[in-house]
Amino acid sequence: MSDMSDDATKISIFLNGNKVTVQKDLTILEASSKNMVDIPTICWSEHLEPANACRLCVVEVEGSKTLVPSCSRRVESGMNILTESPRVRASRRMILEFLATTNDLSQAPEIVTLFDDYGVDIDRYERPTRISEEVRIQDELYIRDYSKCVLCYKCVDACGEQAQNTFAIAFSGRGFDTQVSTEFDVGLPESNCVYCGNCVAVCPTNALQFKTEFDLRDASNWRPEDQTVTTTVCSYCGVGCNLELHTQGDQIVKVTSPTEHDVTNGNLCIKGRFGWEYVNLVMKDDR
Repeated sequence: MSDMSDDATKISIFLNGNKVTVQKDLTILEASSKNMVDIPTICWSEHLEPANACRLCVVEVEGSKTLVPSCSRRVESGMNILTESPRVRASRRMILEFLATTNDLSQAPEIVTLFDDYGVDIDRYERPTRISEEVRIQDELYIRDYSKCVLCYKCVDACGEQAQNTFAIAFSGRGFDTQVSTEFDVGLPESNCVYCGNCVAVCPTNALQFKTEFDLRDASNWRPEDQTVTTTVCSYCGVGCNLELHTQGDQIVKVTSPTEHDVTNGNLCIKGRFGWEYVNLVMKDDR
């Protein structure tokens, strides 16, 4: 009986010319991943609803006039999907060139590694317009660097109803002046921000980053190759959130949480995300 039920939930599709069987409720992105076909993404996150913002994950579907976003489009029986057709590759190359022209992607290695794959020419445009704004440092927890922001929408969703339900930030402005902002562009300490840092956790370009990381980078002392990551359990309460302590030398430089952990899904509160500085102070006193 269970086998018949399982069969009823599966359909056949054609993926890059190969017939495969997948669950019918999957998106094209999920179905491709389960069949070892990689599709690049920027705005997609496994714990957020698709924003369809970056369009890097578009694929070609037979019968569709336009390229479709694989992160949100569900598979259909008999669907014929091409994930690396010339049309798809041309679209991705153009998107990456636009982003590289406008934004500072120097701290977004997952995006930069795609440049060679898609033949990106970052000098193709004669008069590029780059985002230029002073880094906003309004507290000692995290900074905002709008020159790196690609408007992926992940931070807004993480702050909103899909995670924190704080709604401290949203899109503001139009066209080239669009940016993520607090209400009336007030400083973070005066906004609804509760400093959970979940926006920092989902940022794909380091436009949002820990103040400790920013300071180390500014001093040319950020050494990820020398860092270790230790998983532990947060001791502030009994929820059981997992913490990933990133240490460089004998100092904690930032704290993340594993996205696959069923308690946090990568999210933390202000204590778990930022309440570790006392450990560094104790280490200093013990020297």
